[in-house]
Amino acid sequence: MSPLTCSTEMDTLLSVLDDTVTAARAAGRDDLVARLETAAARARDPRRRIVVAGQRDQGKSRFVNALLNLEICPVGDDITTTVPIQLAYAERPRAEMVLAATGSEERVEFPLADLAVVEAPTGKQLARIEIHLPNALLADGIVLVDTPGIGGSGTAMSVLELLPSADALLILSDASTELTAPELTFVRQAAELCPATAVLLTKTDLYPHWRQVFAADRHHLTTAGLNLPLLPISSLLRAHALRLQDTQLGAESGFGELFQFLRDQVVARDNQITRAAIAQEMSSAAEHLALAIGSELVALRDPQHAAAALSELHAAKSTAQQLHRRTAAWQQTLADGITDLAGDVDHDLRERLRTISRTGEEWIDDHDPGRHWNAIAEWLTGTVDTALGDNLLWAHARAESLAERVAEHFQELGAVELPAALDHVGTVTGTGTLAELEPDIGVVSKVLVGMRGSYGGVLMVGLATTFAGLAMLNPISIGAGVLVGGKAYRDDKQARLTRRRGEAKNAVRRFLDDVAFQAGKDSKDRMHGIHRALRDHYAGIAERSLRSIDESLTAAQEAATSAATDRATRTALLERRLTAVADLRRYADQFHTQPQLLA
Repeated sequence: MSPLTCSTEMDTLLSVLDDTVTAARAAGRDDLVARLETAAARARDPRRRIVVAGQRDQGKSRFVNALLNLEICPVGDDITTTVPIQLAYAERPRAEMVLAATGSEERVEFPLADLAVVEAPTGKQLARIEIHLPNALLADGIVLVDTPGIGGSGTAMSVLELLPSADALLILSDASTELTAPELTFVRQAAELCPATAVLLTKTDLYPHWRQVFAADRHHLTTAGLNLPLLPISSLLRAHALRLQDTQLGAESGFGELFQFLRDQVVARDNQITRAAIAQEMSSAAEHLALAIGSELVALRDPQHAAAALSELHAAKSTAQQLHRRTAAWQQTLADGITDLAGDVDHDLRERLRTISRTGEEWIDDHDPGRHWNAIAEWLTGTVDTALGDNLLWAHARAESLAERVAEHFQELGAVELPAALDHVGTVTGTGTLAELEPDIGVVSKVLVGMRGSYGGVLMVGLATTFAGLAMLNPISIGAGVLVGGKAYRDDKQARLTRRRGEAKNAVRRFLDDVAFQAGKDSKDRMHGIHRALRDHYAGIAERSLRSIDESLTAAQEAATSAATDRATRTALLERRLTAVADLRRYADQFHTQPQLLA
């Protein structure tokens, strides 16, 4: 049995959901049936995506292997993960390359043994690798995503793009040193996008001082206002414990606390969210069904009051039709909001990059970039990743605010649910690397520069001293040569430094221009995805509401004109249906307002 397997109380809810589907199908509401069946499928076959992230060489791939008790992800000093590797359950092992293509994805299957050396075909971009395996943990619906090491250009952004749709994030940091400033920045950004985040202190078996590092990391997280679980683990001890079936080693590995976190914060939380979503769908469907049944019942029970009921339905239909006709209003709000959001996000990104450019150029003006170019490249890529991440968080918050503004147009229909996800998850293209500077001249070249400058001084002063009867080479001419040669060397050194600074500034500008170009494209794609999600969501709400009222009005009109002999039979049937629908809604509402966590 998997360590994450736990008893569920989902069967009862799914049984009631099946009854709701049956009622919707009997009423001919195919639109409601489709939404309810989608919710049921999601509940019966859950997929909990757990993203594993961290800086390079923190033991992510070894951790994934230990978690699954499989040697699947390549591990080694000269092997590193360059694209996300997604691992999911399947009865037959297989591996696929997912290639990015315009508007779609292309899949290419390859032998699992070639995972360490697989490359994308020429002219194609490898978006991710998907591996399907028969494994107990994966069979429970867990989907693991091993991400590239953070620290390269665009790597942090590519991981952050995965988080809005992730159920949990595990950030690995080894016990060799405490959390660095870039790591804390990434933790802060990631925790805003994925609440179920934990920091894992890895390789505790290699560093006897890991407890001091653990205390320092806890202090850093607390100081930063990040109340996140911090769990010390050892993948190596876990692997030995599984191989030797040693319970004590298993406890020392720390994976027991990790599984407890996954049970409490991932599985239970996901079940709670899924159950609440199902209850919401059931309540909404029951409300739509009850409207039609109740309207027809009023007309059948009391024909004298049917006219008043019909009048109310006509008014409700008029409201719904006005809302449908006012589609242009909420769509205009959406279009204007998306336009403003795209412009503001682009301006925010460019302002962040301009600030980075100014800071970098000021630093270059005060230092020799040739001596510190590697440090400049590391600082630049890290700062750019932070800027891109903060820009993504800001866009995410603004998109949620826009969804709430659009929802205000539907107040006539009562409270409406917001879209479940507003983030467009696409392929984040790397922003390239900082160009290398031309190396400075060597020692021999420097000596030649000095000698070339001193030659003029020696010759000029030596010729002048020959009139005094001195030789061409004398202490005076040699001293003059040293002075002139030294000045020539210093002038050449300053010229070379000025040239290097200019080249460094140009390299920084080109790098930031590339970042702005690619990030701008990714941002526009994200805005288009958000626009489509909001448009489809609210258009569906308007169409379902209008259809419910139309069918209610039609049913009431038919009931008002039906024969007296048919009314009793029809009334009894509708009363049973209405009672059943009312029970369904009462159960859904009770469950939605008082959710129970799974054991």
